Amino acid sequence: MSSEFPSRRLRDIIENAELIAEYTEGMDLQAFENNSLVQNAVERCLERVCEAVSKLGEEAAILLPGQPWNRIRAFGNVLRHEYDRIESAQLWRVLKETLPSLVQACHASIRRLEELE
Repeated sequence: MSSEFPSRRLRDIIENAELIAEYTEGMDLQAFENNSLVQNAVERCLERVCEAVSKLGEEAAILLPGQPWNRIRAFGNVLRHEYDRIESAQLWRVLKETLPSLVQACHASIRRLEELE
């Protein structure tokens, strides 16, 4: 089922990505690996991102084409149910490689939705 509030879900993604950027500002992978508090905060924010994507449902692919939806949803399941398998380097890759393009796509989609209103 799709979300009744796609703009809200897109903003949830952006807000949590901004929190991640704030928490990891000035860090490299080694500093991130040595800071369990930041790792835990990043995990929680990524859970929210994945949940927002899940709540977008099939609309996600329409609003934000070209994103790795299955991987994002699967990663949410790992964060919630297989948290003991998560490695800090894996989190770091997600926030450096996947999250930036997702955030850009969310901003573009919000602009398109606002133009339609």
